[in-house]
Amino acid sequence: MKIDREALYAAALEARKNSYCPYSGYAVGAALLAADGRVFLGANIENAAYSPTICAERAAFAAAVSAGVREFVAIAVCGGRKGEEPDASCTPCGVCRQVMAEFCHPGLEVILTGNTLTLGDLLPHAFDM
Repeated sequence: MKIDREALYAAALEARKNSYCPYSGYAVGAALLAADGRVFLGANIENAAYSPTICAERAAFAAAVSAGVREFVAIAVCGGRKGEEPDASCTPCGVCRQVMAEFCHPGLEVILTGNTLTLGDLLPHAFDM
């Protein structure tokens, strides 16, 4: 499947607008491309108790998996201070990387602000069964 990286990144930018981040002020959006061509969006959702907070990437995976989708080819992620342009330092956290590894191969494209890596680049020693 051909990946339109620009369109996927644009979808992540749109998803970022839905971020709920009153504590950190750091808004993140994600757009997850399924093998069947569907795109699932996620935005970070913070909580005062911290541990119930969900990252944008995991929100996108939760939406996809809840819809019965299990095969993915790419994810775009963007984040930065709310109201500002995304910054290049925003990459998926370790928990999100491990969730990606649960459903994706190491070649999954991870499209970031100004850079594209693979899941294998980000998590070379994933836990697996």
